[in-house]
Amino acid sequence: MKSHSVVLIPGDGIGPEVTEAVKQILAAAEAPVEWVQHEAGLTALAQGKDVLPAETLNAIREHRVAIKGPCTTPVGKGFSSINVQLRKKLNLYAAVRPVRSLDGVQTRFSNVDLVIVRENTEGLYSGIENEVTAGVVTSMKVATEMACTRIARWAFRYAQQRQRRKVTVFHKANIMKLTDGMFIRCAQQVHEKEFSSFPYQELIIDAGCMKMVQDPTQFDVLLLENLYGDVVSDLCAGLVGGLGVVPGANIGDEDAVFEAVHGSAPDIAGKGIANPLALLMSAVMMLNYIGDTRNCVRCQQAAERIKTAYNRALADGQKTRDLGGSLGTAAFANAVIMRLRG
Repeated sequence: MKSHSVVLIPGDGIGPEVTEAVKQILAAAEAPVEWVQHEAGLTALAQGKDVLPAETLNAIREHRVAIKGPCTTPVGKGFSSINVQLRKKLNLYAAVRPVRSLDGVQTRFSNVDLVIVRENTEGLYSGIENEVTAGVVTSMKVATEMACTRIARWAFRYAQQRQRRKVTVFHKANIMKLTDGMFIRCAQQVHEKEFSSFPYQELIIDAGCMKMVQDPTQFDVLLLENLYGDVVSDLCAGLVGGLGVVPGANIGDEDAVFEAVHGSAPDIAGKGIANPLALLMSAVMMLNYIGDTRNCVRCQQAAERIKTAYNRALADGQKTRDLGGSLGTAAFANAVIMRLRG
């Protein structure tokens, strides 16, 4: 029975605690993975390495799949963001954030089921800024036809394969006629040439956000450029309980890195109270990805069993403190494992 090597980056702060919980749950589900541990962030710096060591990056290139706990990039000390480095060096152009309502997690809405697909490599996040003269700076928004077409095709293919209902592009092409204009034009062309029978919609982003908070059920898969995707994915997370209950993935043509999108929370590190759910949900995404790309039925079966188990745990009131419960990290993991076993 074949196992799949996965690079494991525990991360900083609460990272090692939630990572250990996820490892235990995947073991209980008999997920066919073997962990190859490497470091990044403050943990790597403490070992005299870079925030994203070359050996960590090379390991991801070798094994093709990684899962990452929250990592800290020191602020104001000249270090590049770990996440930005990963995206650029591995060409992880599709940031994918599924967002759905969970039984037992009470929010304003109870039937949210969205997937945000964010272009991950350009836009204003290209980081090209200049001081024109004293007191005047500019920031360049980059859009290329190649990247806009690539992310549009990825979003439509994902939506079709997952039997989703519709793809909606949020944009501001009425103001940014060239950059956002290119983004929607590429989406239109991909839709017309390759996915013409699939429902497609365009909305100016401010109107789209208003409609989102009025009734998120009118949306399904959202396709956005980099900055918009960053903002809207967190907005959507707020509809279902916050960043502690949503997974995340950064996917390219060759490699994929799955991660909890919340921070490292150093203020509660070591207290055993962190919620491992976001990283666990990301691990389920990872197992499904391995199942799809490597034809691993056992991975998909383990993913479904884990998802069913944590859904049952939440519905039964087994929640960590951030969700209004009383369980610590290990106790929540045990609650999920109990439901895996029975």
